[in-house]
Amino acid sequence: MSHEHTHDHHAAPTPSASPAHTPHGVTVPCPCGKACLSCGAAVLGATCGCEFEAKQFEYDLAHRVEEHAHHDTAHGVGEAHNHDAQMADPRMARHMEADMRRRFWWSLVLTVPAVLYSPIGMNVIRIRMPAPIPVNWILFVLTTPVVFWSGSIFITGAYRSLRRRALNMSVLISTGVLAAYGFSVAITLLGAGETFYEAAAMLVTFVLFGHWMEMRSRRGTSDALQALFNLVPPRARVVRDGAVVEVPTAEVRAGEIIELRPGDRVPVDGEVTEGETAIDEALVTGESIPVPKRPGDIVTGGTINQSGSIRIRATKVGADTALAQIVKLVEEAQASKAPGQRIADRWAQYLVVLAVGAGVLTFVVWYGLARETALLALTFAISAVVIACPDALGLATPTVVAVGTGIGARHNILIKNAATLEQLSRITAVVLDKTGTLTEGRPRIIDVVGAGSVPADEVIRLAAAAELRSGHPLSKAVSEEAERRGLRIEQQVTAFENLAGHGVQATIEGRRVLVGTARLMRDRGIDLATVQSALDRLLAEGKTLMIVAADGAVVGIAAAADPVRDTSARAVAGLRGLGIDVAMITGDNRQTADAVGRQLGIARVFAEVLPEQKADHVAALQR
Repeated sequence: MSHEHTHDHHAAPTPSASPAHTPHGVTVPCPCGKACLSCGAAVLGATCGCEFEAKQFEYDLAHRVEEHAHHDTAHGVGEAHNHDAQMADPRMARHMEADMRRRFWWSLVLTVPAVLYSPIGMNVIRIRMPAPIPVNWILFVLTTPVVFWSGSIFITGAYRSLRRRALNMSVLISTGVLAAYGFSVAITLLGAGETFYEAAAMLVTFVLFGHWMEMRSRRGTSDALQALFNLVPPRARVVRDGAVVEVPTAEVRAGEIIELRPGDRVPVDGEVTEGETAIDEALVTGESIPVPKRPGDIVTGGTINQSGSIRIRATKVGADTALAQIVKLVEEAQASKAPGQRIADRWAQYLVVLAVGAGVLTFVVWYGLARETALLALTFAISAVVIACPDALGLATPTVVAVGTGIGARHNILIKNAATLEQLSRITAVVLDKTGTLTEGRPRIIDVVGAGSVPADEVIRLAAAAELRSGHPLSKAVSEEAERRGLRIEQQVTAFENLAGHGVQATIEGRRVLVGTARLMRDRGIDLATVQSALDRLLAEGKTLMIVAADGAVVGIAAAADPVRDTSARAVAGLRGLGIDVAMITGDNRQTADAVGRQLGIARVFAEVLPEQKADHVAALQR
């Protein structure tokens, strides 16, 4: 990819967007009419980074960029214009950000001495720099690389835009830069008058800084997008013609049967047809504890099969999966612009005319009416053009977005949409996710209740030994609790069996130990009367229970929960102090969600909400 296409696109719409040809050969008009900064062409509707793009393609980003590059070359454009898709690829995003960073730093290194040698440095800062040759020639040497290398992206973009008879932000920036630089070169050759070298260099440097900051923000989102892609395994075991074969996940078709073993990631959305297991859905639905699954239950692509071997029937594949819908939300947020930024893009074509018109009018007034010399009139005219160029528009909004998102990231807040920053002052309610935001995001043993006179340590010791070979998150929680209590865990565990979706059983020190759900205990004929009151209390508090039994008698209960962060109550109280209503949304079950809500004083709780449904709940609050 050439350098002129390694920057972000602050686009201005063309007066009428051209029809777009998708890689599938369908010609469609793009409703958003946005054009690329570097070329000014609306040649590909799917390059616009708008919702329209998401409806045209599936989520193989590398393949999509390759398709766009091939399509553009075939149409004589010679470059891939889909910068949004390219920025969604972390490697491409890092490359584009690095190129912009390199351009900015070289520009800054040369601009600082240019300013010091300029009238600003001499007369305002009052620094006398050594000048072995005439100052204007020093400024010429310092500024030329800034304009024609660092600023080449704007000049090339302006050229492409003008070829298509469009005026955009690139044309506007290039007008100011080239006017200041060209006039300064002429003055240098004539050997008289003040120059504007530093103005040209500063304009390039300021706008490059804005673009670099915006790309840094976008690259962070690209990394998050890649993390979502990594949730999907590259290959899946599919039952075809009675045999299990391993195929690329992209080749799985709806209706096919997929085999999953313990530890496997679910490749696509599906329905369990055989077997029972527990699925860790935390990264997709927010459910903090693995969810039992049996035939007829739905599983989501990207989740992790924790215990049993099962078979599922693929119901949604490719762009139809729940994970693909999450990716779509992130992509749309990444391609979004703040309203102020869109206004600046829309008015760029008029500002070009305004800047040139201001220069012409200034020259006419000073030369024609004030009867000043042509050189003085031209000096004022170039000043007017440079001043009219909106370097603040190219710098302010991206910088604010970058700084705002950076501060948010340091406080574990992901600001996914640039428009959100402009709307912060109007916020009346905040909806907080539960898992990993208000809570720590991993279960811990909170309560231990022994049956009768059984000590709590004995309950934890037996549970930890029985769960030693299990990969369930609750196994880790009970092991950590045993370690915290300083208990010695019996390593000689025999006859271990993972009872998918129910618990485990094992022989420890000659005793037959069961650890699992109340249903497992009842199925095995174990009387829970001695712990029933504690059982009811802990369930009402929304905790996940591990009931421990040995040799047919209940030993006790270990209750796990995803603990609330120490800072959550203070954060909720702080928001309330600002007059902001607080609500909580989670994929977790109703009992657990209500318990967390009560603990933090949050009255409005949305539980058992899937990721694609969360935006609907927010929209309902907005209404």
